[in-house]
Amino acid sequence: MTTHTEIVETTGTATAAKTEYAHEHAPRLPLAERVPEFYRAMLRLETAAAKDIDPTLYHLIKIRASQVNHCAFCIDMHTKDALAEGETVERIVQLSAWEESRHFYTERELAALALTESVTVLTDGFVPDEVYARAAAHFDETELARVISAIVVINAWNRIAVTTRMTPGHYTPRSA
Repeated sequence: MTTHTEIVETTGTATAAKTEYAHEHAPRLPLAERVPEFYRAMLRLETAAAKDIDPTLYHLIKIRASQVNHCAFCIDMHTKDALAEGETVERIVQLSAWEESRHFYTERELAALALTESVTVLTDGFVPDEVYARAAAHFDETELARVISAIVVINAWNRIAVTTRMTPGHYTPRSA
């Protein structure tokens, strides 16, 4: 069981208290080891999706889709990557409530976030015309294609990580 010691202030004196966290689950399946050709193809898709897209926007897309998909592993990874590359804690924290925290993001980012949610959650069976039109108003066709590619790839990664129960908390960014 994971534990750590916290200093708790009680009536002006510091005392040590143990906080016990839940047991960390084990991954279900090492997908990359079992189907390395598929995993390498996913890495190539990731490389293609990342090409010529604004890195800040790419991180926001990856974090938001991962939040929507409840992918703790990817939230951990992409949040750490974004922070290592200069993103602010404030913008990352507000990302889960981006519609109410619009003033933290550019109009382009807001359009990409709306598109990210629509592509990620296809409960109506399609991406609404107004969401697509808003994104198309902020990105030229090539940029929009890159944004869509980024959304599709992170959704694929989320599904892999959630299904195989990849464990969050152990990732270290390359640029750190």
